[in-house]
Amino acid sequence: MNKIGIPREATEGETRVALVPAMVKELAKLDAKVLVEKGAGGKAHFSDDNYASAGAEIAPDAKQLFKEADLVVKVRAPVFREELKSHELDLMKEGAVLVGMLSPMGAGELIEKLRAKKTTAFSLELLPRITRAQSMDALSSMSTVAGYKAVLLAAERFGKFFPLLMTAAGTVPPASALIIGAGVAGLQAIATAKRLGAKVEAFDTRKAVKEQIESLGARFVEMEIPEDAETTGGYAKEMSEEFIKKEMEAIGSRLPKTDIVISTAQVFGKKAPLLVTEDMVKTMREGSVIVDLAAEQGGNCELSRPGEIVEKHGVTIYGPVNLPAAMPVHASQMYSRNVTNLLKHLYQAEDRALDFEDEITGSCCVTRNGELVNELVKGSLGGS
Repeated sequence: MNKIGIPREATEGETRVALVPAMVKELAKLDAKVLVEKGAGGKAHFSDDNYASAGAEIAPDAKQLFKEADLVVKVRAPVFREELKSHELDLMKEGAVLVGMLSPMGAGELIEKLRAKKTTAFSLELLPRITRAQSMDALSSMSTVAGYKAVLLAAERFGKFFPLLMTAAGTVPPASALIIGAGVAGLQAIATAKRLGAKVEAFDTRKAVKEQIESLGARFVEMEIPEDAETTGGYAKEMSEEFIKKEMEAIGSRLPKTDIVISTAQVFGKKAPLLVTEDMVKTMREGSVIVDLAAEQGGNCELSRPGEIVEKHGVTIYGPVNLPAAMPVHASQMYSRNVTNLLKHLYQAEDRALDFEDEITGSCCVTRNGELVNELVKGSLGGS
């Protein structure tokens, strides 16, 4: 590994950059030079001069970067670039290493390209949920951004104040918010809604998060929850139809008194559970707002549309996509630290050799030597 390449993200709407200038010196400790495509950090407000001052080399264009880089670090999976009339993977060296949030589950075309180029690819979504990997956990970092921003979007669309206000014109009661799902995004949404002064309730299928919810000042919505509502990896399990029906009843009982719903419930690698039907939306107050963070995975609300704002039955339903890109400075800083920690782990050996027997290295490796090696990804592709 002689050169680490940081290309400009070419996915539409993506504003983040995989490495911020502050991390360049950290990666220099791996005996590697950092090569940054011209303008790569521009949308996140990191200039080429910032990178050059930190010790990075600026590549004049993407073709030059991909030609020289032994290891490419991205935020999103490689894509076809119109200005180059070529796919980014086709421009990479054969046998190069790729690190990023590659969304490999079910991505057959991407996997075939990785195999054809004999790319050793690591996807941060596949990191094991263990203590040693916490500093590399980009999913949690980006979920923190999404949970925070979701509440701000709700506040923008909500035609009332969030906090209790006592004014000469009378008393304004606080908004009532319901957070569905208390993973990282949900907990951040709870904290943000509380900071804005809302009265907050939260629902989750895992008993273990009740204490976390209450520690943030929110009320936990109770229902009968099975002991095995989460996987050994800490994710929410896919539940039975009967259980989801009870879950919907618990959520539905709160909606007539709720102004704001932030929905974050997802099952790793699968379609998001439907938890709020159109009939349930009809019970909500006029002017209420739903922000569905699971919209890209099918949505928790029946009326959600990815990337769209739907107005129906007096309720605004927003299904934002890629919310971390709406806060590119801090999202890039957080992602950059995660990916730097991962690279330092991958190449910790004195000879910089990769150790695929290591739990972290082995778990997040998708392809190697022209083969698909990750069992989870194989399963998502039907075992191919």
